[in-house]
Amino acid sequence: MASFEVCVSGFEEFSWAVEQHNEPLKHVNEGCVFIYCQVGERPYWKDPNNDFRKNLKITAVPTLLKYGTPQKLVESECLQANLVEMFSED
Repeated sequence: MASFEVCVSGFEEFSWAVEQHNEPLKHVNEGCVFIYCQVGERPYWKDPNNDFRKNLKITAVPTLLKYGTPQKLVESECLQANLVEMFSED
C-alpha cells in the first residue's frame, strides 16, 4: 500500500480521518497515511482545554505525531531530515 495524504481541519475531521484510515495507521509497514490537520483559529488553539491539547497532548504547532504512540516531533524538529527519517522507521 502506498503512502498518501489526507487534509482535514479541526479535531472532529481529524478523528474522522483516523477512523477511516485505522488499519494503515496500525500497520505502518503496509504503508502509511499522513493526516495534515489545521488546529483552528488562534483563540481556539490557545485554549488549554482544546481537543488537540487535551486528547493528543499537542502543545505546539507544527507537530508530527505518530498516532497511537507517545512519539512526536515538535516545531523545528519537523524540519530536521535525520529526525524525520528516524521517526518514520518502524
